[in-house]
Amino acid sequence: MTILSNETITGLAARAVGVTKAYGTGVASVVALDDISVDVRRGQFTAIMGPSGSGKSTLMHCLAGLDTVDSGEVWIGETLLADLGDRGLADLRRNRIGFIFQQFNLLPTLTAEENITLPLAIAKRKPNAEWFDKVVEALGLADRLTHRPSELSGGQQQRVASARALLPKPDVIFADEPTGNLDSRSSTEILRFLRRSVDEFGQTIVMVTHDPNAAAYADRVVFLLDGRLVDELTDPTADEVLDTMKALDSVGA
Repeated sequence: MTILSNETITGLAARAVGVTKAYGTGVASVVALDDISVDVRRGQFTAIMGPSGSGKSTLMHCLAGLDTVDSGEVWIGETLLADLGDRGLADLRRNRIGFIFQQFNLLPTLTAEENITLPLAIAKRKPNAEWFDKVVEALGLADRLTHRPSELSGGQQQRVASARALLPKPDVIFADEPTGNLDSRSSTEILRFLRRSVDEFGQTIVMVTHDPNAAAYADRVVFLLDGRLVDELTDPTADEVLDTMKALDSVGA
């Protein structure tokens, strides 16, 4: 196992070290992650890509503490997730991690503002008014705060979900196919905001996506195949991402 210096560790928002994860038992066992190690640096936008079944969503779920690992270590900052009990994991997910999902996951009876502030309300924390206004302005939601999800478009709902993830100022935001249910215009709006949140607000983002155009907004793209990290691009273009994915598809075929 690699021993990291304190300086290196403090520069990492999350990391997996030698992580293995399998589902099922015996002949029905499927290895989703196979001794994988990956670092997520603070203040960067990292995309995770790979063919269907490569383990990208499993990796994100393990990094976010939504799923356990069979072996290896997962860290958020300097916190080893294996050292946390159920209450500690719940506290970590509530206060140090933000989530953006493909399905938005908004409560239909709450207004946009109430959905945005819900995680802080659950944690019995009041939102910082200045930060709230800045997030709402950045996402263009000032005139939609009193609307319920049914009164919002898909793109507006995902902007509400993005604001909800960013408001607590988490250590890292995990985005699982955040543009998967959106049209091209709404997708571009969300991706531009995620990019802006890194560049202007210093946020750390990990995004699972199948879209080369979406991945091109990231600082770095890591590619999985059969549960292993097999390639990586820095400052990628959509064409570079597409070419890498085509190569992986041909290997997996």
